[in-house]
Amino acid sequence: MLWMTACTLDAVEENPGGDELTEETDPNDDSDGDGTVDEEENDSDDEEKEKDEDELNGGEGTIFIAGHEVAKESVLRTIPKEYIDKARESFHVAYQHTSHGTHVSRGIFGLTDYKSGDDDLFGVSLNKRVSGKLTFYDYALEDYAASGNTATDLSVDETAFIQATRNFLDDPDNAHVNVVMWSWCDISKHKVAENYLPGMEQLISEYGFDGSKIGTGSGQREKPVHFIFMTGHAVFGNNVGDGRPESQADIINKYCEENKVFCLDYYSIDSHDMDGNYWNDASDDGYSDLYGGNFYKDWQESHSLGTDYWENRKEPGGSVVYGAHNTQHITANRKAMAFWWILARLAGWDGE
Repeated sequence: MLWMTACTLDAVEENPGGDELTEETDPNDDSDGDGTVDEEENDSDDEEKEKDEDELNGGEGTIFIAGHEVAKESVLRTIPKEYIDKARESFHVAYQHTSHGTHVSRGIFGLTDYKSGDDDLFGVSLNKRVSGKLTFYDYALEDYAASGNTATDLSVDETAFIQATRNFLDDPDNAHVNVVMWSWCDISKHKVAENYLPGMEQLISEYGFDGSKIGTGSGQREKPVHFIFMTGHAVFGNNVGDGRPESQADIINKYCEENKVFCLDYYSIDSHDMDGNYWNDASDDGYSDLYGGNFYKDWQESHSLGTDYWENRKEPGGSVVYGAHNTQHITANRKAMAFWWILARLAGWDGE
Protein backbone atom coordinates (compact mmCIF):
# COMPACT_ATOMS: atom_id res chain seq x y z
CA MET A 1 0.00 0.00 0.00
CA LEU A 2 1.56 3.28 -1.10
CA TRP A 3 0.81 6.49 0.78
CA MET A 4 1.95 9.81 -0.63
CA THR A 5 1.46 13.05 1.28
CA ALA A 6 2.98 15.95 -0.54
CA CYS A 7 2.12 19.40 0.72
CA THR A 8 0.33 21.53 -1.82
CA LEU A 9 -0.64 25.13 -2.31
CA ASP A 10 -3.82 26.00 -4.17
CA ALA A 11 -4.16 22.35 -5.15
CA VAL A 12 -7.26 20.17 -5.21
CA GLU A 13 -6.95 16.80 -3.49
CA GLU A 14 -9.51 14.04 -3.93
CA ASN A 15 -10.23 11.66 -1.06
CA PRO A 16 -12.43 8.66 -0.32
CA GLY A 17 -14.81 10.84 1.69
CA GLY A 18 -15.92 12.52 -1.51
CA ASP A 19 -15.02 16.02 -0.31
CA GLU A 20 -12.83 18.32 -2.32
CA LEU A 21 -9.84 19.39 -0.26
CA THR A 22 -8.86 22.73 -1.72
CA GLU A 23 -6.31 25.21 -0.53
CA GLU A 24 -8.39 28.35 -0.33
CA THR A 25 -8.56 31.87 1.07
CA ASP A 26 -6.91 35.10 0.23
CA PRO A 27 -5.99 36.70 3.57
CA ASN A 28 -6.95 40.06 2.12
CA ASP A 29 -10.33 38.83 0.86
CA ASP A 30 -13.56 39.51 2.72
CA SER A 31 -16.78 37.55 2.84
CA ASP A 32 -18.68 40.41 1.21
CA GLY A 33 -16.52 40.27 -1.88
CA ASP A 34 -15.96 44.01 -2.02
CA GLY A 35 -12.18 43.85 -1.63
CA THR A 36 -12.10 45.29 1.87
CA VAL A 37 -11.75 43.76 5.29
CA ASP A 38 -14.55 44.62 7.70
CA GLU A 39 -13.41 46.02 11.05
CA GLU A 40 -16.39 45.49 13.33
CA GLU A 41 -15.34 47.46 16.37
CA ASN A 42 -14.68 51.02 17.37
CA ASP A 43 -11.79 52.64 19.15
CA SER A 44 -13.60 53.15 22.43
CA ASP A 45 -14.63 49.50 22.57
CA ASP A 46 -11.06 48.44 21.83
CA GLU A 47 -9.75 50.55 24.68
CA GLU A 48 -12.28 49.13 27.11
CA LYS A 49 -11.47 45.56 26.09
CA GLU A 50 -7.71 45.95 25.97
CA LYS A 51 -6.13 43.32 28.20
CA ASP A 52 -3.21 43.79 30.51
CA GLU A 53 -0.40 42.19 28.51
CA ASP A 54 1.18 40.83 31.68
CA GLU A 55 -1.86 38.60 32.13
CA LEU A 56 -1.29 37.13 28.66
CA ASN A 57 2.33 36.14 29.17
CA GLY A 58 1.52 32.42 29.36
CA GLY A 59 4.43 31.53 31.60
CA GLU A 60 2.53 29.69 34.33
CA GLY A 61 2.39 25.90 34.61
CA THR A 62 4.76 23.12 33.59
CA ILE A 63 3.25 21.71 30.39
CA PHE A 64 4.15 23.41 27.12
CA ILE A 65 3.65 20.65 24.54
CA ALA A 66 0.17 20.26 23.07
CA GLY A 67 0.37 16.67 21.89
CA HIS A 68 -1.99 13.71 21.97
CA GLU A 69 -2.32 13.91 25.76
CA VAL A 70 -4.17 17.24 25.64
CA ALA A 71 -5.76 16.88 22.19
CA LYS A 72 -8.98 15.31 23.41
CA GLU A 73 -12.38 16.59 24.42
CA SER A 74 -12.06 15.45 28.03
CA VAL A 75 -9.25 18.00 28.37
CA LEU A 76 -10.85 20.72 26.25
CA ARG A 77 -14.02 20.74 28.36
CA THR A 78 -12.10 21.08 31.64
CA ILE A 79 -10.34 24.30 30.60
CA PRO A 80 -11.83 27.05 32.80
CA LYS A 81 -14.17 29.16 30.72
CA GLU A 82 -12.55 32.39 31.85
CA TYR A 83 -9.37 31.48 29.97
CA ILE A 84 -11.18 30.46 26.78
CA ASP A 85 -13.07 33.75 26.97
CA LYS A 86 -9.89 35.73 27.57
CA ALA A 87 -8.10 34.00 24.70
CA ARG A 88 -11.01 34.50 22.30
CA GLU A 89 -11.35 38.17 23.13
CA SER A 90 -7.64 39.02 23.40
CA PHE A 91 -5.80 37.15 20.67
CA HIS A 92 -5.44 37.97 16.99
CA VAL A 93 -3.79 35.04 15.19
CA ALA A 94 -1.75 35.09 11.99
CA TYR A 95 -1.25 31.59 10.55
CA GLN A 96 0.83 30.51 7.55
CA HIS A 97 0.75 27.03 6.05
CA THR A 98 0.20 24.88 3.01
CA SER A 99 -2.06 21.83 2.80
CA HIS A 100 -1.10 19.94 5.96
CA GLY A 101 -1.60 23.09 7.98
CA THR A 102 -5.32 23.02 7.17
CA HIS A 103 -5.76 20.45 9.95
CA VAL A 104 -5.64 23.29 12.47
CA SER A 105 -7.74 25.85 10.60
CA ARG A 106 -10.46 23.52 9.37
CA GLY A 107 -10.78 21.96 12.81
CA ILE A 108 -11.12 25.39 14.40
CA PHE A 109 -13.73 26.48 11.87
CA GLY A 110 -15.81 23.33 12.41
CA LEU A 111 -15.69 23.40 16.21
CA THR A 112 -18.13 26.32 16.37
CA ASP A 113 -20.90 24.02 15.03
CA TYR A 114 -20.16 21.10 17.34
CA LYS A 115 -22.23 21.38 20.53
CA SER A 116 -24.61 23.86 22.09
CA GLY A 117 -22.75 27.02 23.08
CA ASP A 118 -19.62 26.25 21.07
CA ASP A 119 -20.46 28.94 18.54
CA ASP A 120 -19.99 31.48 21.32
CA LEU A 121 -17.32 29.76 23.42
CA PHE A 122 -15.05 28.99 20.46
CA GLY A 123 -16.27 31.75 18.16
CA VAL A 124 -13.81 32.61 15.41
CA SER A 125 -13.76 35.23 12.67
CA LEU A 126 -11.86 34.59 9.45
CA ASN A 127 -9.64 37.41 8.17
CA LYS A 128 -11.45 40.21 9.96
CA ARG A 129 -11.94 41.48 13.50
CA VAL A 130 -15.34 40.86 15.09
CA SER A 131 -16.03 41.77 18.69
CA GLY A 132 -16.10 38.73 20.99
CA LYS A 133 -14.58 36.34 18.45
CA LEU A 134 -11.06 35.05 17.96
CA THR A 135 -9.45 36.80 15.00
CA PHE A 136 -7.89 34.23 12.69
CA TYR A 137 -5.92 35.42 9.66
CA ASP A 138 -5.39 32.40 7.41
CA TYR A 139 -2.50 32.22 4.89
CA ALA A 140 -1.48 35.50 6.47
CA LEU A 141 2.26 35.87 5.96
CA GLU A 142 3.26 34.50 2.56
CA ASP A 143 2.82 37.82 0.78
CA TYR A 144 5.32 39.40 3.18
CA ALA A 145 8.25 37.25 2.05
CA ALA A 146 11.44 39.07 1.17
CA SER A 147 12.09 39.53 -2.52
CA GLY A 148 13.27 36.28 -4.09
CA ASN A 149 12.11 34.13 -1.16
CA THR A 150 9.15 31.79 -0.83
CA ALA A 151 7.40 31.75 2.53
CA THR A 152 4.37 29.51 2.04
CA ASP A 153 5.36 27.25 4.96
CA LEU A 154 8.43 26.26 6.98
CA SER A 155 9.58 23.61 4.51
CA VAL A 156 9.94 25.41 1.17
CA ASP A 157 12.66 27.86 2.19
CA GLU A 158 13.92 27.10 5.68
CA THR A 159 14.75 30.66 6.70
CA ALA A 160 12.25 32.68 4.65
CA PHE A 161 9.77 32.70 7.56
CA ILE A 162 12.06 34.93 9.62
CA GLN A 163 12.03 38.03 7.41
CA ALA A 164 8.46 37.39 6.26
CA THR A 165 7.36 37.48 9.90
CA ARG A 166 9.31 40.70 10.52
CA ASN A 167 7.77 42.34 7.48
CA PHE A 168 4.29 41.28 8.55
CA LEU A 169 4.66 42.44 12.15
CA ASP A 170 6.26 45.74 11.13
CA ASP A 171 3.27 46.61 8.94
CA PRO A 172 1.09 49.07 10.91
CA ASP A 173 -2.00 47.29 9.57
CA ASN A 174 -0.99 44.28 11.64
CA ALA A 175 -0.17 46.10 14.86
CA HIS A 176 -2.97 44.26 16.70
CA VAL A 177 -1.75 40.75 15.80
CA ASN A 178 -0.29 39.03 18.85
CA VAL A 179 -0.06 35.33 17.94
CA VAL A 180 1.96 33.92 15.02
CA MET A 181 2.02 30.29 13.86
CA TRP A 182 3.92 28.65 11.01
CA SER A 183 3.27 25.08 9.89
CA TRP A 184 5.57 22.51 8.31
CA CYS A 185 5.00 20.36 5.29
CA ASP A 186 7.28 17.28 5.45
CA ILE A 187 9.83 18.08 8.15
CA SER A 188 12.09 15.18 7.15
CA LYS A 189 15.77 16.11 6.74
CA HIS A 190 15.24 19.81 7.36
CA LYS A 191 17.77 21.62 9.55
CA VAL A 192 15.57 22.15 12.57
CA ALA A 193 18.35 22.84 15.07
CA GLU A 194 20.34 25.02 12.70
CA ASN A 195 17.58 27.10 11.07
CA TYR A 196 14.12 26.75 12.60
CA LEU A 197 14.87 26.98 16.32
CA PRO A 198 17.40 29.85 16.04
CA GLY A 199 15.01 31.67 13.71
CA MET A 200 12.13 31.40 16.15
CA GLU A 201 14.40 32.37 19.02
CA GLN A 202 15.49 35.49 17.13
CA LEU A 203 11.89 36.50 16.43
CA ILE A 204 10.98 36.03 20.09
CA SER A 205 13.93 38.18 21.14
CA GLU A 206 12.64 40.94 18.86
CA TYR A 207 8.85 40.71 19.09
CA GLY A 208 8.18 38.64 22.20
CA PHE A 209 7.59 39.98 25.70
CA ASP A 210 10.38 42.46 26.50
CA GLY A 211 11.56 42.11 22.89
CA SER A 212 13.89 44.65 21.36
CA LYS A 213 11.19 45.84 18.91
CA ILE A 214 8.46 46.23 21.55
CA GLY A 215 7.87 49.79 22.69
CA THR A 216 6.55 53.14 21.57
CA GLY A 217 9.56 54.48 19.70
CA SER A 218 10.16 54.74 15.98
CA GLY A 219 10.16 51.34 14.26
CA GLN A 220 8.63 49.58 17.27
CA ARG A 221 5.26 48.01 17.97
CA GLU A 222 3.40 48.23 21.26
CA LYS A 223 1.87 44.76 21.34
CA PRO A 224 4.20 41.79 22.03
CA VAL A 225 3.70 38.57 20.10
CA HIS A 226 3.36 34.91 21.08
CA PHE A 227 5.04 32.46 18.70
CA ILE A 228 3.58 28.95 18.60
CA PHE A 229 6.04 26.25 17.54
CA MET A 230 5.02 23.17 15.57
CA THR A 231 6.39 19.73 14.81
CA GLY A 232 5.94 18.05 11.43
CA HIS A 233 3.27 15.62 10.32
CA ALA A 234 3.79 11.86 10.32
CA VAL A 235 5.04 10.16 7.14
CA PHE A 236 3.76 6.63 6.55
CA GLY A 237 6.45 4.05 7.27
CA ASN A 238 9.20 6.66 7.43
CA ASN A 239 8.95 8.40 10.80
CA VAL A 240 11.90 6.84 12.62
CA GLY A 241 15.55 7.71 12.18
CA ASP A 242 17.87 10.68 12.13
CA GLY A 243 16.19 13.72 10.58
CA ARG A 244 12.81 12.00 10.39
CA PRO A 245 9.57 13.27 11.95
CA GLU A 246 10.01 11.44 15.26
CA SER A 247 13.52 12.72 15.96
CA GLN A 248 12.70 16.21 14.64
CA ALA A 249 9.72 16.35 17.00
CA ASP A 250 11.97 15.33 19.89
CA ILE A 251 14.36 18.20 19.13
CA ILE A 252 11.59 20.80 18.90
CA ASN A 253 9.72 19.57 21.97
CA LYS A 254 12.86 19.49 24.08
CA TYR A 255 13.65 23.08 23.11
CA CYS A 256 10.11 24.23 23.92
CA GLU A 257 10.10 22.49 27.29
CA GLU A 258 13.46 23.97 28.24
CA ASN A 259 12.50 27.48 27.11
CA LYS A 260 8.86 27.39 28.26
CA VAL A 261 7.38 28.14 24.88
CA PHE A 262 4.39 26.38 23.36
CA CYS A 263 4.38 23.74 20.65
CA LEU A 264 1.49 22.21 18.76
CA ASP A 265 2.83 18.69 18.35
CA TYR A 266 1.52 17.53 14.99
CA TYR A 267 3.62 14.39 15.06
CA SER A 268 2.32 13.25 18.42
CA ILE A 269 -1.30 13.66 17.33
CA ASP A 270 -0.73 11.89 14.00
CA SER A 271 1.03 8.91 15.55
CA HIS A 272 -1.09 8.22 18.65
CA ASP A 273 -4.56 6.72 18.57
CA MET A 274 -7.39 7.90 20.80
CA ASP A 275 -6.31 5.52 23.58
CA GLY A 276 -2.77 6.93 23.57
CA ASN A 277 -1.09 4.00 21.81
CA TYR A 278 1.94 5.00 19.72
CA TRP A 279 2.25 3.72 16.15
CA ASN A 280 5.63 4.75 14.82
CA ASP A 281 4.78 3.84 11.22
CA ALA A 282 1.59 5.93 11.14
CA SER A 283 0.61 8.15 8.25
CA ASP A 284 -0.81 11.65 8.57
CA ASP A 285 -4.24 10.04 8.10
CA GLY A 286 -4.01 7.49 10.93
CA TYR A 287 -3.07 4.50 8.79
CA SER A 288 -0.60 2.05 10.31
CA ASP A 289 0.52 -1.40 9.21
CA LEU A 290 1.48 -2.13 12.82
CA TYR A 291 -2.05 -1.28 13.88
CA GLY A 292 -3.52 -3.13 10.92
CA GLY A 293 -5.55 -0.34 9.37
CA ASN A 294 -6.61 3.22 10.06
CA PHE A 295 -7.01 3.79 13.79
CA TYR A 296 -8.68 7.18 13.36
CA LYS A 297 -11.26 5.95 10.86
CA ASP A 298 -12.00 2.93 13.05
CA TRP A 299 -12.56 5.20 16.06
CA GLN A 300 -14.77 7.60 14.13
CA GLU A 301 -16.90 4.80 12.71
CA SER A 302 -17.59 3.51 16.23
CA HIS A 303 -18.52 6.96 17.60
CA SER A 304 -21.20 9.53 16.93
CA LEU A 305 -21.09 12.77 14.98
CA GLY A 306 -22.16 15.68 17.16
CA THR A 307 -21.47 13.75 20.34
CA ASP A 308 -17.89 12.52 20.00
CA TYR A 309 -16.53 14.47 17.04
CA TRP A 310 -17.46 17.31 14.69
CA GLU A 311 -17.24 18.00 10.97
CA ASN A 312 -14.37 20.23 9.92
CA ARG A 313 -15.13 23.18 7.68
CA LYS A 314 -13.43 25.33 5.05
CA GLU A 315 -14.41 28.49 6.95
CA PRO A 316 -16.67 29.33 9.89
CA GLY A 317 -20.15 28.19 8.89
CA GLY A 318 -18.79 27.00 5.53
CA SER A 319 -18.86 23.71 3.68
CA VAL A 320 -17.79 20.47 5.34
CA VAL A 321 -14.32 19.26 4.41
CA TYR A 322 -11.66 17.05 5.90
CA GLY A 323 -8.22 18.30 6.82
CA ALA A 324 -6.02 18.01 3.74
CA HIS A 325 -4.64 14.47 3.21
CA ASN A 326 -7.21 13.12 5.68
CA THR A 327 -10.17 10.78 5.11
CA GLN A 328 -11.68 11.42 8.55
CA HIS A 329 -12.38 14.38 10.82
CA ILE A 330 -10.61 13.32 14.02
CA THR A 331 -7.08 14.38 13.07
CA ALA A 332 -8.11 17.99 12.43
CA ASN A 333 -10.46 17.91 15.45
CA ARG A 334 -7.56 16.99 17.70
CA LYS A 335 -5.26 19.67 16.31
CA ALA A 336 -7.96 22.29 16.84
CA MET A 337 -8.34 21.15 20.45
CA ALA A 338 -4.57 21.36 20.93
CA PHE A 339 -4.62 24.88 19.49
CA TRP A 340 -7.32 26.07 21.92
CA TRP A 341 -5.41 24.43 24.79
CA ILE A 342 -2.37 26.53 23.85
CA LEU A 343 -4.43 29.73 23.62
CA ALA A 344 -5.87 29.09 27.09
CA ARG A 345 -2.34 28.55 28.43
CA LEU A 346 -1.20 31.79 26.81
CA ALA A 347 -4.16 33.52 28.44
CA GLY A 348 -2.89 32.56 31.86
CA TRP A 349 -4.26 29.07 32.58
CA ASP A 350 -1.67 26.87 34.29
CA GLY A 351 -2.79 23.75 32.41
CA GLU A 352 -3.07 21.72 35.58
